[in-house]
Amino acid sequence: MRKIKLIEAPARQEQLDDLAIGEQVLLSGVIYTARDAAHKRLVDQLKAGKPLPVPLKNQAIFYVGPSPAKPGRVIGSCGPTTSSRMDSYAPLLLDEGLKIMIGKGQRSPEVTAAIKRNKAVYLVGIGGAAALIAQSVKAAELVDYADLGTEAIYRLAVERMPLIVAVDTKGNDLFVAGPKQYRTLPF
Repeated sequence: MRKIKLIEAPARQEQLDDLAIGEQVLLSGVIYTARDAAHKRLVDQLKAGKPLPVPLKNQAIFYVGPSPAKPGRVIGSCGPTTSSRMDSYAPLLLDEGLKIMIGKGQRSPEVTAAIKRNKAVYLVGIGGAAALIAQSVKAAELVDYADLGTEAIYRLAVERMPLIVAVDTKGNDLFVAGPKQYRTLPF
């Protein structure tokens, strides 16, 4: 049985370097939410030389648009969204210091190369596990882009968010390696 690794955000490089594709992790710390529209604004601000509303160095961005919180709850359902929609923006954000991206689905070769170049990681949540993931969110605070509604940027304090390493700091990609391994099975 594999050991589940505990990692923190903001990221510590030695923790990220120790991860391998397919490993299960529990993430704790402060992370930020951002989806398509927020990514476009972040990149536009970077290109214009304007300050960002969130720090990028060693940070984690969760590709999610959480639903509104029910009374007595910190956050509503918050499952990962399809990461490929952020692929055109991710390399620049990684080059600016982003270390952890959280979403679902495969990334482009350009993003995987940027992950390797920057010694970052891509973690995936299980699609359909939005209620489970929401249980690991202990605090949520609007940071910026309120006009984007659920796609605004939020700062989340998370404890033991269950994730899987999909691309590690060496550029190994679970979405490439997994099917190759499956094809070698004797059935």
